[in-house]
Amino acid sequence: MEQPFITNDAVIFGILMLMLGAVFYTSSLDHPFWKKFYTYVPALLVCYFLPSLMKAVGLIDPSESNIYFVSSRYLLPASLVLLTISVDLKEIAKLGSKAVIMFVTGTVGIMIGGPLTILIFSQIAPDLVGGVAPNEVWRGMTTIAGSWIGGGANQATMKEVFDVSDELFSTMVTVDIIVGNAWLGILIAGVAVTKIIDRKLKADSSAIESLKKKMEDYQASVAKIPNLTDLMKVLMVGFACTGFAHFCSDLIVPFLKQFPALEQYSLTSGFFWLVVIATTLGVILSFTKARELEGVGASRIGRAFIYILVAAIGMNMDILAIFSNPGYFFLGITWILFHVLLLAIVAKLIKAPYFFIAVGSTANVGGAASAPVIATEFHPSLAPVGVLMAVLGYVLGTYGAYLCGLMMQMVAG
Repeated sequence: MEQPFITNDAVIFGILMLMLGAVFYTSSLDHPFWKKFYTYVPALLVCYFLPSLMKAVGLIDPSESNIYFVSSRYLLPASLVLLTISVDLKEIAKLGSKAVIMFVTGTVGIMIGGPLTILIFSQIAPDLVGGVAPNEVWRGMTTIAGSWIGGGANQATMKEVFDVSDELFSTMVTVDIIVGNAWLGILIAGVAVTKIIDRKLKADSSAIESLKKKMEDYQASVAKIPNLTDLMKVLMVGFACTGFAHFCSDLIVPFLKQFPALEQYSLTSGFFWLVVIATTLGVILSFTKARELEGVGASRIGRAFIYILVAAIGMNMDILAIFSNPGYFFLGITWILFHVLLLAIVAKLIKAPYFFIAVGSTANVGGAASAPVIATEFHPSLAPVGVLMAVLGYVLGTYGAYLCGLMMQMVAG
């Protein structure tokens, strides 16, 4: 890549915030054009897409920027703490087994979808799923499996475990982001017709409505106009817990690296432990008076951090790659359709509400960055459900992706 026009991270960050502000401002307008636009193009998708334009026109080089690193290592853990601090585990437990069933269904759909996609394309376009090591396409697809079942940590693990070349990995990351986010956009669009979908599925969403009502009542009971002290308390809790999560991760990872066998399960990933520890701290704090920080906007600040992360992820999207490697995108689309089909079949069988379909799918495909965002599209009080399911995705991600990789290797011959 040629020397980008902008190399200063402060300038790039300023542009990202300008973009986010513009999206939120226009999406809140009553103007007919913007109302219609955001009906068909979800705001979350625009937050991913706009930053990608900077890379496409050569304005920035994301590989030379630290914005994603800072967002994912500092803002994401803090947001997970702030989003889970008001969680009511007893009420979430009342959601029943359908939430977990839909999450596991999403995982299984991705695990079997990969090998089935290779089988299909080996018949109709064998060159597309061929290649020579370390550029065999099935190897690259294992990194998508890692991302779609768990997240970035699992994706990086698959790259190492299956010896994926840097060139193939870069292409597969683009397929992952564009296909995955296109599906997330469809899920978000479905939120507007949740009641219609639930009627079609004959789903009972009373437990979700009960949780929303209880969380709304709690938020109303502690709500107040925040002063500077309140905001500093929120930031103190979020970033102190983030610091503690980093401290623990720095102790845990070197110890676990003494056992090389654990590496293939992401247990030697510092990012994995950051997410797990931050979420755990948030859940622990939900049993203390710190829970009352929700009344001064703890979850709103957490959501703001997540949108900054979303923009940082968007910077790394290569929207032009769809033209240079269109075949790989057909692989990704076919693969995600198996995930969608299995979710639809199981949801119909168990009469699962659309909320469980959307969050269960996003906890797989989107991970910790997107699951709480999707959950809050239904209602801000439901963010903790998305966070907890995303963490479950991190836990299962490497196991599922590894098994999927072995199956894809088998069918690829």
